[in-house]
Amino acid sequence: MRIVVKIGTSTLAHATGRLNIRRTGELCQVISDLKNAGHEVIMVSSGAIGMGVGKLSLKEKPKDIPTKQAAAAVGQCELMYIYDKLFSEYSHTVAQILLTGSDFQAEDRHENFNNTLSRLLELGVLPIINENDTIATEEIKVGDNDTLSALVAVSVKADLLVLLSDVDGLYSADPHKDKNAKLIETVNGVTDEILALAGGVGSALGTGGMKTKLRAAKLCNDNGVDMVIANGETPELLYDIVNGQTGKFTRFLAEK
Repeated sequence: MRIVVKIGTSTLAHATGRLNIRRTGELCQVISDLKNAGHEVIMVSSGAIGMGVGKLSLKEKPKDIPTKQAAAAVGQCELMYIYDKLFSEYSHTVAQILLTGSDFQAEDRHENFNNTLSRLLELGVLPIINENDTIATEEIKVGDNDTLSALVAVSVKADLLVLLSDVDGLYSADPHKDKNAKLIETVNGVTDEILALAGGVGSALGTGGMKTKLRAAKLCNDNGVDMVIANGETPELLYDIVNGQTGKFTRFLAEK
């Protein structure tokens, strides 16, 4: 299988912005094991700004663009250093790809991206993608990594996109407000009723929320790619997800 795994900031970092060492280590171990089993894995990793916040000892995520971009520049170095160190322990080589919306909109740049990614996969490399926050402006931003990961999954004709976040999946109602809310394990088609279940934004350090995840699911499903929303607190869930099992996550099935 060709799998795109999007890792949210809340999975990688504590609320302080500092690295969640145990969880990140477990995540890299599971992804390495999936590669060892013969799967092609592409990561879309958030966390650059969040890591930069921690590295720069800022009290909160910056609101002005220059400080956000400065935090991203510092945090991206930290993020790739960590990934390189952890994946090398399992003999896997990583590569960094930073994108903006223009890389999907301009035909020549999009083709270059696909060619590079295909060659990296042929060479057995684990590509790690993020938005180029240090230069992205409103005109060229993708905006959030849920959307970016869906664009990547569709572009590379992935079999599956997994969004690892701070939620278990899609619920019938807001579980923080309704104790009777039930996790929806399988969704066949992202309808207006499904879109209406979306709540607000995500964690304090992240940029996404359920709304962006459901839009990503629709984009994937409309292009023949299955998608799963799962909680990044338990990286081992990836085994069940890849094996097609049901569990404490939501699977959005595309028409095949």
